[in-house]
Amino acid sequence: MRVLVIEDEVKLAELARRSLEEEGYRTEVALDGDTGLALASSEDFDLIILDWLLPKRDGRLVCETLRALGNKAPILMLTARASVDDRIAGLDAGADDYLTKPFAFGELLARSRALLRRGQSGASPYLTIADLVLNPATRRVRRGSREIILTVREFALLEVLLRYSGKVVTRSMIIERVWNVDFEGDSNVVDVYINYLRNKVDRGHSVKLIHTVRGVGYRLDATK
Repeated sequence: MRVLVIEDEVKLAELARRSLEEEGYRTEVALDGDTGLALASSEDFDLIILDWLLPKRDGRLVCETLRALGNKAPILMLTARASVDDRIAGLDAGADDYLTKPFAFGELLARSRALLRRGQSGASPYLTIADLVLNPATRRVRRGSREIILTVREFALLEVLLRYSGKVVTRSMIIERVWNVDFEGDSNVVDVYINYLRNKVDRGHSVKLIHTVRGVGYRLDATK
């Protein structure tokens, strides 16, 4: 699952990112309202954690704009404003929940999990292709009747391939979504993890799901 944190306090934003990534969520950070709005409008996120007081465009306006554009991702609003009127204003702008600063990161994670569960209630929680099934909420994977045990990184990679099922996913896209944009290692790490996945997902099956698109990246489909 992908989470976007829009927060201008760098230390708080990085602590939130670290806490969420330790829970297995792929997390991106934006440090101002305009950047956050651009990211949330152009990419799919399962949850947006949004500060109220932001440079360039405040959180309430970001929230209102996203809802006007039809973005239905759950939004958790963060703010130092503690009055009832402020909470009402945030919820009226389209936020799904409200957390007052300072807060415990345990509570942030608990509220995030609750919103992610709620966000899946109206749609199938599963990502599937052929007999491969991945459940982002429970973080379980199976192919046919066999459960597949994956590491956190392998799971994130498979989830990306499933979300772009039938389309080519480039190495740079994979690095950005699985290792995050700050990754400075060798891009060959993608090939290594693809091989790990092939051993766990495709080995022993006549229909191979993970395909190499030479010179570009990878594609997940059920074509023999």
